[in-house]
Amino acid sequence: MITETETGIRVQEFTMQDTSRKFSQVCEILDKNGRDKAKLVPILQQVQDFYRYLPEEVLAFIATSLDLPPAHVYGVATFYAHFALEPKGKHIIRVCDGTACHVRGSKPILAALYQRLKVTPEKPTSADMLFTVEAVSCLGACGLAPVLLINEDVHGKVTPESTVELVEKILAEEAKSEAA
Repeated sequence: MITETETGIRVQEFTMQDTSRKFSQVCEILDKNGRDKAKLVPILQQVQDFYRYLPEEVLAFIATSLDLPPAHVYGVATFYAHFALEPKGKHIIRVCDGTACHVRGSKPILAALYQRLKVTPEKPTSADMLFTVEAVSCLGACGLAPVLLINEDVHGKVTPESTVELVEKILAEEAKSEAA
């Protein structure tokens, strides 16, 4: 269950059964990787795929399990931009704000996403945990500018209107799957 504290921080609450189940998944990931210290990055990637971020207590558990200093594991997790220490939404929307995309209108696209999803650069994940919006430096698709990535799908030559339509389509699919 996700709750919001008085300071506006979203917190994932787990029952003891949830916590046990989630740590058993981490143990499976560690075992699958032979509890090999040299496989720390792939382990962190697999754990992040499961949680959609790297919880602090899981990082400590990984450090203990691999006989590594917690500072080392935390250092690796914070060094690579791919890793997140805060919960992310089910759908990650990355909007390119590199030179080509910026010149061709990425700022209005970001503004439309922020407005539609009621998120901000400081609080980029929607309250329902469905979306996280990130502005990134480059997606490597300058010829399609402005471009955005929704999960792993590239969308080029987008406008604020077409971007909101993409979000609406996802929301409709989510509503359908919830009803089923």
